[in-house]
Amino acid sequence: MVIGLVIHASHRAAFEDAARTLAGVNLEWVVYGHEDEVAVRVDDLLARRRVDGLLLGPVPYAKCRHLLPADLPVAVLRSAGLDLALALFRASARGWRPTPVSIDTYDARTVDEVVRALELDPAQVSCLPYDREQSVAETVAFHREALARTGGEYVISLRTAVAAQLRDETRVLGGLPGPATLRAQLHELALRVQSKRASALRFAAGVFLVGRSGPQLDLDRARVGLLNLLLNTPEFGDAWIENRDRRGVVVLAHQALFEEATSSWVSLPALRQAQETLGIKVAAGFGVGASARSCVHLAERAATRAEQEESPSAYLIEDGGVIIGPMSAAGASVAFTYREHGAELERLAGEVGLSAATLSRLAAIERAQMGRAISPSDLAQQLGITDPSGRRLIRKLGDSGLVEVEGSTQVHRRGRPARLYRLRIGPAIGRS
Repeated sequence: MVIGLVIHASHRAAFEDAARTLAGVNLEWVVYGHEDEVAVRVDDLLARRRVDGLLLGPVPYAKCRHLLPADLPVAVLRSAGLDLALALFRASARGWRPTPVSIDTYDARTVDEVVRALELDPAQVSCLPYDREQSVAETVAFHREALARTGGEYVISLRTAVAAQLRDETRVLGGLPGPATLRAQLHELALRVQSKRASALRFAAGVFLVGRSGPQLDLDRARVGLLNLLLNTPEFGDAWIENRDRRGVVVLAHQALFEEATSSWVSLPALRQAQETLGIKVAAGFGVGASARSCVHLAERAATRAEQEESPSAYLIEDGGVIIGPMSAAGASVAFTYREHGAELERLAGEVGLSAATLSRLAAIERAQMGRAISPSDLAQQLGITDPSGRRLIRKLGDSGLVEVEGSTQVHRRGRPARLYRLRIGPAIGRS
């Protein structure tokens, strides 16, 4: 497992200390001296090394978010109330008055909680929550105005560029999250990456069937030729391959192996190779399920469906109901289906700019919600995608009128409330 850490040069020692309790993980350090360097350095990391996850603060994330792959697990560091309380105690230990103080980047709710817990005067605490559209100059101007208005003597800033500009004017405390916060968020990201890997390592099966081309076809000879072809296919090097019957071969492997062999369920070159080198038409089916037996059963159903195509092709059937296919032998365009959803959903998917499979899964989630609203994070979890991808999907659906804003909810005491949405895909299908 490889995790990238995007950090300011002054923070490396703290992150190294936090990472000492994490074994089995290779860390790729992206160290910058100024915020403007972040995008270039992250782009270089993604070009030279495949990373399984990325940990970075809110400022670096805003600088490079456009570069990050949609399926890359990302953790954005958030300082907790404990970190702010410790910063205030450090100020007190240095003989500084706890207030007036000017604070940036912390969420307003977190600041309010700490102020109440420490029985401080809220009027003496100025807070500027992080906004990726806000420049360093604007943040510095906020602190200057707050200090002039309240007579404050120091600033707590999580932005190194802001702290650098203010150090000659006033006292500044850095707001880097403490070791416990860093360690917890790094561990959480590692577990999320591991969970994603585990889903890719679900058990899967493939069934390859020799087409019935007439009485003169020697099925036994064709099957042996197909078996040898698959055994000599590099992509199936780690798979278990054995005879199924006179017409078929079974391949058992992890889901990730089949995803690689089919370019994420788009094409299967082995079908073309069988036709060109052996002169036989082969249909393939893949099944992904909870057990070997269920995988083979689903793969048999998928192979039967692939046999109905005029040209060599393959299908995938998952135990959750997703059907993908037909996969071509040469990597040509592929249609995606979710059960039998009909022409109306296909047309709407084209208008929205999503695959029919994705829109069908969204329609299924809408039915399961039974009119209840859902947050982007919960939607992302049900679809098996990242939270940022879930938010982008919500925006895309919003542009097409397929979601309605339905208030918000505060899941945790810390952090911003999560906006809720009501899916409106069913009515749109009825109108199309």
